Amino acid sequence: MRAPRAGRGGALAVLLLLSAPLLSSAEEQQPPSPPGGDADQQELAKAVQNPVASLISVPLQNNLDLEVDPGDRVRNTLNIQPVVPLPLTHDFNVIARLIVPILYQPDLAEGSGGTFGLGDTSATFFVAPKEPGLFIWGIGPAFLLPTGTADALGTGKWSVGPSVVALVQPSPWSIGVLANNVFSVFGDDERETVNQLLLQYFISYNLPKGWYVTSAPILTANWEAPSGEQWTIPFGLGAGKVVTVGKQALNGSVSAYYNAIRPDLPGAAEWQLRVQLSFLFPLNKKH
Repeated sequence: MRAPRAGRGGALAVLLLLSAPLLSSAEEQQPPSPPGGDADQQELAKAVQNPVASLISVPLQNNLDLEVDPGDRVRNTLNIQPVVPLPLTHDFNVIARLIVPILYQPDLAEGSGGTFGLGDTSATFFVAPKEPGLFIWGIGPAFLLPTGTADALGTGKWSVGPSVVALVQPSPWSIGVLANNVFSVFGDDERETVNQLLLQYFISYNLPKGWYVTSAPILTANWEAPSGEQWTIPFGLGAGKVVTVGKQALNGSVSAYYNAIRPDLPGAAEWQLRVQLSFLFPLNKKH
């Protein structure tokens, strides 16, 4: 017997429910004046490299995939990625991270045209210490919500799995890893099962005046793909800077990655160009 199909309206409703506490928390937290000096920019640069920092941020990340097979097509993904720390207990926060993708996916089979719309939404909730030691960590659930507005843009499945982040920040470095693996639990029976890993390691070297050099490739594995065609492993480098424009703290970066290992399947890209602009809202520290 066919399981009920999860409607996109239901997925969007869940997204709104997940977003409500984030917006409420952002309104209740009053950020101080943005950093102006070199030392403040250095500290803020380290904070933006920490996925579980006490920092509200709204990154806009655009990923341009080049030479997508077949036909050397171009795919574009704009990720809207709000990150909000929420108080859990006296010692712990919950770091809520949403990724809402807006996609242009080329029609690979036809060689021309494409589909534009909303992709599946990722929601991750890390439980992390408010005052971490030298070793910074967070752990919690990750969800993939079928908010895709077309079959080519999403999985059609509700998926869930574990997520973890760990890093160290010995000055002037930030070195860490973020990973999750989600599994489909229900959804459209006619769509493929979801079992996919996302692993991002990040290495940043901080320079004076808020500048930094970074490498933060996103490795993925589709465990449902044929053997030998599961992994996408990129290598690359980028640079960024924390600045203040008026009263608004911003973090901008540009990086490029080459997919040295990629599946020999339609949709695989050879290169990715990533451009990111983040709006930063440091939180008042309570003593």
